[in-house]
Amino acid sequence: MKKTVLLTLAAALASGPAAAWVEDAVPSCYDAKIGVAPASVGTELFVLIDQTTVFDPTLQQQVADNIRPFMTAGHAYSVLSFSAFSQGRYAQVLSAGTIEPLIAPAARDDIPKAALAKFDSCAKRQPNVAMQAIGNALRAGFGGANASLGKSDVLASLKAISARVKKSPARQRVVLLASDMLENSSVTSFYGARGESVRQIDPAKELRDAVDHELIADFGGARIYVIGAGLLAEEGKKGGKYRDPKTMRALTNFWNSYFQKSNATVVEIGQPALLTPLSR
Repeated sequence: MKKTVLLTLAAALASGPAAAWVEDAVPSCYDAKIGVAPASVGTELFVLIDQTTVFDPTLQQQVADNIRPFMTAGHAYSVLSFSAFSQGRYAQVLSAGTIEPLIAPAARDDIPKAALAKFDSCAKRQPNVAMQAIGNALRAGFGGANASLGKSDVLASLKAISARVKKSPARQRVVLLASDMLENSSVTSFYGARGESVRQIDPAKELRDAVDHELIADFGGARIYVIGAGLLAEEGKKGGKYRDPKTMRALTNFWNSYFQKSNATVVEIGQPALLTPLSR
């Protein structure tokens, strides 16, 4: 079995020992002396890591690189991992936080100078605090991946996680999903013989099965980007895995239909890498 590689991130993602996971990893800059409440968040980015898929350093770095542009004022983020429900590997939040909107220019004149200076200093630090927390979360998420897990409950995990996405108060929701998108559960399997290839599925039949087993999600109108579709363990070695275009087309057709039925819009499904960066 291929040994899981550790995440190599750009310098801005480098951080110390991993901290305990918290729902609000970025301390607020707004306090009573400011006298105003923060405006609503414009966009929340959800990064979902499938721990049944082992990503190489290049794909891991692409995930990290696509997060960075979102780490500006008025953006929130959540990093979650998921795996196989049947083997005790549940979906969990690794890190979440908000880079708060800045104080509106019209309101700044009414705030004491000392309080305003403190706020500005705090706000300037928030993106770096967020990136450090995200770096820890990505290392934990990718470092905990294991391709030998017998099952991969992608559909059930996405349904569970979609409830959190839908509840986001942000005006826009963007989902970056790092997964091979290969379901392998009691409902269905997208793998071929011995798990060494991608099976050519019937998208319409698989969608009916997802509906019949109540696995359709609700992402609240989110935009979806996927990195890793069809990725197989030990890929790239001599005699490695081959995914023919018809098989991959069937796989992507299913997921396009699934997300459409799950109140989401697929922007791109990377096979395995994204060809265009995420749009804020």
